[in-house]
Amino acid sequence: MIIKSKEKLLDLSSPVIMGILNVTPDSFYDGGFYDNEKKVLSQVKKMIDQGARIIDVGGYSSRPGADDITANLELERVLPIVKLIKENFPEVLISIDTFRSEVAKQCVKNGADIVNDISGGSLDSKMFEIVADLGVPYIMMHMRGNPSNMMNKTDYENVINEIEEYFKQKIELAKSFGVNNIIIDPGFGFSKTTEQNFDILNNLNFLKKLNKPLLIGVSRKSMIYKTLGISPIDSLNGSTVLHTISLLKGAKIIRTHDVKEARECIQLVNELKS
Repeated sequence: MIIKSKEKLLDLSSPVIMGILNVTPDSFYDGGFYDNEKKVLSQVKKMIDQGARIIDVGGYSSRPGADDITANLELERVLPIVKLIKENFPEVLISIDTFRSEVAKQCVKNGADIVNDISGGSLDSKMFEIVADLGVPYIMMHMRGNPSNMMNKTDYENVINEIEEYFKQKIELAKSFGVNNIIIDPGFGFSKTTEQNFDILNNLNFLKKLNKPLLIGVSRKSMIYKTLGISPIDSLNGSTVLHTISLLKGAKIIRTHDVKEARECIQLVNELKS
């Protein structure tokens, strides 16, 4: 399975790593870590050297209870970073983590290769139209509501069936606009309880029937640290366990804060499968 973005190709015959670069002051794990160009370049180089094929740049914290910010402020945070990465590491794929079509548009025009939308087009009616016009891959995540109210929307009759139906409808809608290069993300931690997160992970194979590459984002999330009674900073081992399970169940992209450890998971799972 190969994903094409602009002149670059992403081969997903073996799983790949998306390294997380949050340029927000309030993200749950790494908020405020990368607040100047030197720190950004150092972290991006580290992730690339450790095996990341994609760098996911986010300027809007989607953790529960995070502050809402304007599109202009989000652009002020992410656009210089996208340009900086493009200039210094032209070989790496850049993903822009946004649910706003204007932010996506400006970032892709300035070097980003992928749009990563936590809302699956639900929070901006122009998103599918813009992505189709840009002609780049689109990561579609499952979420109910928005980051400020999503944890009040966890009342599913059957979370597995409802996520499957959500993606079927969203994929058809996106295709109707001309968006065909789609990656799906079940949205661990977004409008889901810890129990529901583990239910999804346990039944992850159900998404294979959609015939789309599967991205998994569980790195240092609350389903790990709340279950273990620890903090996000102590959640690396738990992240590694869940990454391994995800790979065994068909994940093609691992979105993570910890690239080296995720790469080792992929190497070991590939050896196991071979």
